[in-house]
Amino acid sequence: MTTIQFRPLASESLGVRSMAVFIETPDVRLLVDPGVSLGRRWGLLPHPQEYRRLLACREDILHHADRCEVIAVSHYHFDHCPPSFVDAVWTLSHPDEAKRIVQDKVVLAKDGRSHVHAGQRRRGWLFKKLLGASAKDFQVADGRVFAFGSTTITFSPPVFHGEENTPLGWVLMTQVDCEGERVLHASDVQGPMHDATLRLMLAAHPQLVYVGGPPLYLADFRVDRPVIERGLTNLATLTAAIPTMLVDHHLLRDEAWRDAATGVFQAAQRQGHRVVTAAEFRGHEDQLLESKRRHLYEADPPSAEFRKWTRLSRAKRRTVWPPL
Repeated sequence: MTTIQFRPLASESLGVRSMAVFIETPDVRLLVDPGVSLGRRWGLLPHPQEYRRLLACREDILHHADRCEVIAVSHYHFDHCPPSFVDAVWTLSHPDEAKRIVQDKVVLAKDGRSHVHAGQRRRGWLFKKLLGASAKDFQVADGRVFAFGSTTITFSPPVFHGEENTPLGWVLMTQVDCEGERVLHASDVQGPMHDATLRLMLAAHPQLVYVGGPPLYLADFRVDRPVIERGLTNLATLTAAIPTMLVDHHLLRDEAWRDAATGVFQAAQRQGHRVVTAAEFRGHEDQLLESKRRHLYEADPPSAEFRKWTRLSRAKRRTVWPPL
């Protein structure tokens, strides 16, 4: 592609939980899912290396937010939507940073009242209440098309956050078209696991898709393995049909993801198509820090000050920044 510029800013392959991406055309600059977070694994809090990566990715997101006119939010999980409160454990977030992201922007966001579970309904309400006044405009995006010069931004109807009827709720996919080029951002479809979501993605005929893969690390624990396998099968179907695929997010929380996704790479190779992570798309090596957390604690033991911070009460820790 030559007209649409596509730059991933944060993802599991870049060391954090996110699918933030900056998309630029001659008409508009768009930031999709400007959230970034970390998560609990094996009973361990994130390693200092993970916190440092989060801060670096957040700074990149803020830099690109300053450059853009439009913010898109696919759903209200905090690895996709910036929280409007202080959290010193999972997001290292502050309300001023969230306000800076949406300040004087057109915000196109998932409906917080329809096709949304209770937790995300509250988050969506808080996001609009606390940050909506800072935005230039705030629009519900579900199933709508927005035009900016010769560029159109099309949002899917709500699709499942993974398998059908998942308790995780629904997300929006974001499609950008300009001068015959088309990209599709499909955040937490997890493969997709749901066949109806696969049909929507194939019908769009994009040149590039950025998709979150299925959560291997939850197989036989929170997600049935046959559902994971369906996500991988559908992902292989996508790679056979789409010239460039960026595969990242939940799938890369497992170090052995490439072995599990062998069929995906084979399907792409047969068609001469390209499958890469967000980091590889940017020319970097993968930094799968979360999946290596236990090794990080062994190979690079945190300082005494950091270990002391981990022993603070949960309430205290949320407001005290980790010493890095």
